[in-house]
Amino acid sequence: MDYEAMANKIMPELGQEIEDFKYNTWHVTNWRNLEKRITGPEFEVGSWKWRILLFPFGNGSGNQDVVSIYLDFVDIKNAPPGWHSCAQFALVLWNPEDPTQYISYHAHHRFTAEEQDWGFTRFYSSQKLFTPCENRPHALIKNDSTNITAFIRVFKDPTGVLWHNLNNYDSKKETGYVGLINQGTTGYMNTFLQLLYCITYFRKAIYQIPTEDDEPTKSVPLALQRIFYNLQISDMPVVTRELIESLGFEYYKQLDLQEFSMILQDILKIEMKGTKVDGTHTKLFVGKIKKYIKCINLDYESSHVEDYYDIELNVKGCKTLSDSLKNYIQEEILEGDDKYEVEGHGLQDVKKGVIFESFPPILHLQLKRFEYDIIKDTMVKINDRFEYPMEIDLEEFLSEDADRSNSHKYLLHGVLVFSGGAMNKGHCFAILKPEKDGKWFKFDDDQVTPVIDKQVLEDNYGGLHFTNAYILIYIRESNVDEILSPVVPEDIPFHLRRICMEEKMVIEEQKKEKIEENLTIKVVTTEKLKNYQGFDLANFDGAHKYKIQKGETYGAFKEKISQEFNILPERVRFWIFVNRRNKTIRPDFLIPESYSNTSMEEVHKRMTSHRNEMKLYMEVADKPFNDTTWFPEGNDHIIVFLKYFDPDKQAFVGLGHLYIQKFSKVGDYTRIFCEKKKLPPDTLLKIYEEIKQDMIVKISPELTFQKLEVKDGGIICFQKVLTVNEIHEHRVAGRYVDIPDFYKSLIIVSFKPKFKTQEQKSKFDLVLGKKCMYNMIAESVAAHLSTDPLKLRFTSAFSSSGIPKSVIKQTTTQTLSKMLQTSYLNPSAYVLFYEILELNTIEPEAKKFFKVYWLGNIVKEKEVKVIGIHLQENAIINDLIEEISKKVTLSSPSSRIRLFEVRYNKIQKNFTGSEPIESIQEFETLYAEEIPLDEIVINQYDQIIQVCHFTNDPVRLHGIPFKFVIKNGEKLADTKVRLRQRLGMNEKDFSKIKISIISETLYTKPEYFYNDDIILSEKLSNEEFLGLDYVDKRNVYHEKALHNNSNQIVL
Repeated sequence: MDYEAMANKIMPELGQEIEDFKYNTWHVTNWRNLEKRITGPEFEVGSWKWRILLFPFGNGSGNQDVVSIYLDFVDIKNAPPGWHSCAQFALVLWNPEDPTQYISYHAHHRFTAEEQDWGFTRFYSSQKLFTPCENRPHALIKNDSTNITAFIRVFKDPTGVLWHNLNNYDSKKETGYVGLINQGTTGYMNTFLQLLYCITYFRKAIYQIPTEDDEPTKSVPLALQRIFYNLQISDMPVVTRELIESLGFEYYKQLDLQEFSMILQDILKIEMKGTKVDGTHTKLFVGKIKKYIKCINLDYESSHVEDYYDIELNVKGCKTLSDSLKNYIQEEILEGDDKYEVEGHGLQDVKKGVIFESFPPILHLQLKRFEYDIIKDTMVKINDRFEYPMEIDLEEFLSEDADRSNSHKYLLHGVLVFSGGAMNKGHCFAILKPEKDGKWFKFDDDQVTPVIDKQVLEDNYGGLHFTNAYILIYIRESNVDEILSPVVPEDIPFHLRRICMEEKMVIEEQKKEKIEENLTIKVVTTEKLKNYQGFDLANFDGAHKYKIQKGETYGAFKEKISQEFNILPERVRFWIFVNRRNKTIRPDFLIPESYSNTSMEEVHKRMTSHRNEMKLYMEVADKPFNDTTWFPEGNDHIIVFLKYFDPDKQAFVGLGHLYIQKFSKVGDYTRIFCEKKKLPPDTLLKIYEEIKQDMIVKISPELTFQKLEVKDGGIICFQKVLTVNEIHEHRVAGRYVDIPDFYKSLIIVSFKPKFKTQEQKSKFDLVLGKKCMYNMIAESVAAHLSTDPLKLRFTSAFSSSGIPKSVIKQTTTQTLSKMLQTSYLNPSAYVLFYEILELNTIEPEAKKFFKVYWLGNIVKEKEVKVIGIHLQENAIINDLIEEISKKVTLSSPSSRIRLFEVRYNKIQKNFTGSEPIESIQEFETLYAEEIPLDEIVINQYDQIIQVCHFTNDPVRLHGIPFKFVIKNGEKLADTKVRLRQRLGMNEKDFSKIKISIISETLYTKPEYFYNDDIILSEKLSNEEFLGLDYVDKRNVYHEKALHNNSNQIVL
């Protein structure tokens, strides 16, 4: 065999640097007489010893008809703490006389002390090993012998996190940085805050804003100071709740990164005015650009210089950053029908362009990754490959008159990445280099990990996948030392250090007191076992939780719990859950009654190793075991736990515990099993023992429990024996028909509260089967939340962004797998949102829920009120309007309400009132307002038009659109007064808005009006909108649309 060629053939290129490559062949003989588990000879790769682990007759129950083969790390005892090895490997089983006859599988894995072997449980069918099949002329096993070759590539792991699952990962320990907790849909905020935090000059400026007398939930600067300081001193991810509240944001409101940047920077510029850091924003981020017009046939040029904050660059048609910058300053020739009106010279052929007069110390480059698709009527992602360098010299893009005394060499500082295929379905994170000569790190919400240059550049160029850079941050090389200078204690205001340290000390003291004084007891009852679907017996997060004084006696504790459950104490006793060596958690030790006067602290020390926590099973005797006692005595009885598998529900039912005699046969208890599940006593059963997660063993009724080595805390699973027709019916329906297969289908699902108003209920995880039906899911969640399953309503999540998607009806026939769309998700991302309704879902099931934004009579985003309404599905819009009227205050009893639908910041539909509510999709944005009086008394010559807000380019709409009356013959000056009143704005802010007419398609240039004597009614047609251009909002004016909405990304 040509081993090198074989390795390249069967193992794909993973793009990692190889540290070592070896292969080893094990010649296996006497196959039919091999033991159940056998290991091959040891061999060395990457300075460590490895071997092949073989189960010739399968590993675990249900796998007896296959061969199982794994790669096993041997040196675990000699490996240092925290050891890992990242290896790609292939296992090849082949005919010793003909290497072309083989079967192979490959994988890659991060081998650790916890996962020291990895491979293939169902490597190949045992029957096919001995006969020619699948176009092979020879069998794989010849003369009862075969060869198994392991090919191993050990990769270098420069970041230390290659293929890391990040469970129990400590960002502060590994990187020196901590992340920010995502509060729902605040990934955009976390990304931008980490960027600002890593610009230490800016961080120090924020610290200098006076905030001594402020409250963090009402002061944006103080909330930001506290976030920055906690990012410095905390060992755990930092929350952003105070900043969200100080900004007045909703936790689940979707904002794009650019919009958040604009809001935050505007607020900070105002807060900095009059302080020692006034002008910091301009100093760091603002450059100058010149716009010009040159006549081709005349010696005439007009130009003016403006400020800019960022530059929006084309991705489409540009391969590199340099190409895009050249495209940006490329002159445009206006001639023919596009001639330009030159003052004093009429229409002329001209050259129109922009050129940079200066670049700021921190250069913000936004890449146009989204554009509007007219046919699809939506924004589409541009995933074209676009390369950018670690360093770039920008001098060639300056005007001839620009100052060149300083170098214009810029260094890459940050890459803000968008991962996803659509604008509102994605996730963003930051890759930043906080120190000039330091490492690159990925800041992804609450986790910070090291990355290599390839992950900074190549992995985010785009082209082949949906993850790519959309904002680049460069810092001028000559300014790097100043901009990234270290933050020292003197930079942090004393009051901030004092308050934060006091809070930290209080929290630590509280934790210490709790640890010293209290003991946490988690009690699992039979009721908690009933709906549990995972391995072992219970989800301890959903157990009854008690904080008790360590000195409290076991007798007092037992008395208290018995009273709480209204049960006689003599009918109760407690078993301690123990972590067994096979990684299961079972009730193993009974707390003896002789411990009645022993403190719980002493019980804890003697019987469990969990620090300040005990997990107990509360055994309750339903009836006396005999005439003298409630419980069995002696050592002849074993307590086991029963699970019944229902293939119709695709779920387990926990049946509590049962005492068995260890010398009895399993078959002696089948009638009792049936009685427990209320089955006919002669029902045929298939019985299994759950030994550990990957070992569910079918047990023979003829064997004794002692022979099976069943111990206290053992789990017996059983199901009815199905007929051939029943099996066929279940398989056609896509259901699992036996217990081992059902166990393989179990997944962990995260249930999150849909609305943050339900703060008393938090996120939790449950183990459920993929084919589990709605009722079983509701019962399991209800048991965890201690609520009525009929009052629960679930909502699916978008697979990429993890935000709520659509309500799942109680009457659905979908399985859990369908609800989760598991084929598109990683196991760590199974999410459902839940609500606890006031009414049970039987009634709301026939209803639709609507979230309506109420404007009142002023179109002001900060004063919008959110209203939730349930209506019968056969209701009409007028019914919805009537319900709105009950929840709002109108200016007069005769006032009327208008309901309209908004999409992409444009009114898409006005409702007349007679339409059925079924016509409204659940996640459409609905606004309601009090119809202004001038609309009600409108005359036949007046017009009602739509008003939209934009910045510089009509494609970049923002804010809340609204209807407005254009009065016949009214001058623009008077129209402006009515507009300002409708918007609730002061004269100063309103004076910055430019009034224009924009077409319905938004793709023609707006027509601006500067003369207050103009009559708008003579200018507007029914197909046109009134546009309000907030030009001065961002200090950006040039016609290249530096903040074009086509690149805004909703997260």
